[in-house]
Amino acid sequence: MGTVTGVPHEHAEQQASGERSVVSVHAWGRSPGLFTDLYQLTMAQGYVAAGVSDTEACFHLSFRENPYGGGYALACGLEQALDYLEALSFAPADLEYLSTLTGNDGAALFSAEFLGYLESFRFEGDVDAIPEGTVVFPHEPLVRVIAPIPMCQIAETALLNIINFQTLVATKAARVCQAAGGDPVVEFGLRRAQGPDGGLSASRAAFVGGCRGTSNVLAGRTFNIPVSGTHAHSWVMLFPSESDAFRAYAEAMPNNATFLVDTYDTLAGVRRAAEEGRRLREAGYEMIGVRIDSGDLAWLSREARAILDEAGLSAARIVASNELDEHLITSLKDQDSAIDLWGVGTKLVTAYDQPALGGVYKLSAVREPGGEWEPRIKVSEQTAKVTMPGRLGVRRYFDAGGRPAGDMIYDVGHPPGEAPMMVDPADPTRRKRFESCERFEELLVPAIRSGTRVYGHPPLPEIAERARTQLAAIDPSVKRFLNPHSYPVGLERSAHALRMRLIVLARAREGGGREG
Repeated sequence: MGTVTGVPHEHAEQQASGERSVVSVHAWGRSPGLFTDLYQLTMAQGYVAAGVSDTEACFHLSFRENPYGGGYALACGLEQALDYLEALSFAPADLEYLSTLTGNDGAALFSAEFLGYLESFRFEGDVDAIPEGTVVFPHEPLVRVIAPIPMCQIAETALLNIINFQTLVATKAARVCQAAGGDPVVEFGLRRAQGPDGGLSASRAAFVGGCRGTSNVLAGRTFNIPVSGTHAHSWVMLFPSESDAFRAYAEAMPNNATFLVDTYDTLAGVRRAAEEGRRLREAGYEMIGVRIDSGDLAWLSREARAILDEAGLSAARIVASNELDEHLITSLKDQDSAIDLWGVGTKLVTAYDQPALGGVYKLSAVREPGGEWEPRIKVSEQTAKVTMPGRLGVRRYFDAGGRPAGDMIYDVGHPPGEAPMMVDPADPTRRKRFESCERFEELLVPAIRSGTRVYGHPPLPEIAERARTQLAAIDPSVKRFLNPHSYPVGLERSAHALRMRLIVLARAREGGGREG
């Protein structure tokens, strides 16, 4: 790894003036209407044909289990999700393509009436969301969407795509940075990421989760993230000797001299790097450090530290890479490694060992024009898949010391009273009261009203700082990697009672009850 630098000030000014990030339009061009699953469009046509396209619906985006066997997740991806909703439309070329699709009888799949509906389609609903960088937990609505049912439906796939992945990577980055114990972590997994859009989104999410920089130059330019990098093994292999390679690199990049030392013999490479470091100092420069990409990283880093210190290069950093994750970093720290900076790639940007967050987007209430909201529920044989009805909000309560004491999910039409109590949806006998809590915070905030963004999205460094503050406030038992403590999350008691009533009614109405 090399020096960590910023991006041109000109780009920062462009972002400040409202330039949209390229990740917002890269996958779909300027009209993102086709960035969806086909069944969203077939359902939307069905709503139009059935005459119910003006029916308002409330959907919630949430996840069912904490990723990586951990105790929390870190919300991320909201800015790109709002960019998508603001741009949501269908270009003439999109409609032309849709007109070519056919059903199993060879006739047109989409009617002229529906294509006319899409021609002027824009998202005109309301969105409330939990700000990026917030610590969140299963079943909590990260996003609440209220709009005519076709708009809610068409937006589903993209919202899940954007928020699922970035939340997953931001959470992984937070875990990796926790394991590093304050040492800087740099993300450089672009070459292993799931395509260009996955690589760009991963770099952004990793920065939110705590990484100090990225090797991804496009992410640096797009998001104003510090970029970092030096040379590869191929550089060393090109020259007659390792010494020649280091000298040539130092002469070409004297202000970016971190030498990759494990091409042939790691400790011999460190000694050659130290020789070049002394030459750089004589020329008025300082070597940044050495990078070790293979072998016994704990032992090699300690030996490398001794060689560099003996050469008078005590400020030179030792950078480690090679398939690192939170568990390997924890092991290396336990072995008293001398590593100063961690370069984490593949296992971060691919969210290694959990390929998907498993977020869902479920209908929870409907309202006819001019009518009252009616709750809706999905009932399943699996308890975890039974949805929560109503228009949901989330309150986070804080104890006398200012630490989070628990989160309550409630129906915004029936907010908690003076004696708030929540019920664990997985075990109704477990309940928690919050009378002694001195304050609470509403986690969902207004983001879009009638199709117009009202949320002033903070700069990325502020989001990353929010994540650090949020993580610091959560009890360490929730953040531990092995058997983390379960943070209290539950339904407000009247919301729980409504859910149970609807479950009984749904099973009775649809004949889903069991005999015996």
